[in-house]
Amino acid sequence: MGRSGSPAVSRARPGVCVITGFGINADEELATAFEMAGGDARRVHVTDLIAEPGLLSGFRILAFPGGFSFGDHLGSGKVFATLFRRNLGPRMAEFVAGGGLVVGICNGFQVLVKMGVLPNLSGTTGQEVSLIHNDSGKYEDRWVMVNFEQDSRCVWTRGLRQMDLPVRHGEGRFITRSPEFLSELAARGLVALRYASPLGGEPKYPEDPNGSDGHVAGICDPTGRVFGLMPHPEAFIHAENHPDWNARSLAEGEGLRIFANGVRAASQG
Repeated sequence: MGRSGSPAVSRARPGVCVITGFGINADEELATAFEMAGGDARRVHVTDLIAEPGLLSGFRILAFPGGFSFGDHLGSGKVFATLFRRNLGPRMAEFVAGGGLVVGICNGFQVLVKMGVLPNLSGTTGQEVSLIHNDSGKYEDRWVMVNFEQDSRCVWTRGLRQMDLPVRHGEGRFITRSPEFLSELAARGLVALRYASPLGGEPKYPEDPNGSDGHVAGICDPTGRVFGLMPHPEAFIHAENHPDWNARSLAEGEGLRIFANGVRAASQG
């Protein structure tokens, strides 16, 4: 697709709009993950979407990849979130209200949080939680284990229990304004996954690589269709991506299951 062309979306494969531009750098990997999961992915520069907001109506999934949008100036995802909210906030709200799905990974998760679309308990898209500098005070680049919450509303994580995924971030510590607010997120099924220890029990650093409140690694909104997470499932779409792939009998990368869930939900919507 050209920078201003219309997407040619297959009827059999739900269209996936993968946002790119201004420092996003994991868009190709994310598009590949969706293609492998059965979606029809198109990388769209955010300025093209701003110039022609109607493009979004040709897709069923909107995806915000990882990277370093605007160099992480003013805080990771903050500038990109402001740009998107001011120019496309109402259009995105219509997209979700119409049954569209949204996912944000790493920097994309930071963008969704700072836009206020996650977790959006109040329904007003005001920022309610944040992602700040890791407790370790350094950039974390490692594989971690996560457990998926079985009572979560999140359509992206249905049927999943546990998975190894890589993280690579400097501002991944999920924080809430109070323990009560965190409890409300969990009670309403909006916590989708948490960092876990391979030995069981409470995860400690580096099992929880950033010190997140409640060890939260990803959340969804009340619809269950808008999902954000810090780990990178698009970096585990081939069995060989895992550092211990030679000792495992995997037919595919486990991260692909998250995208397959999203594509399936989009196809049924």
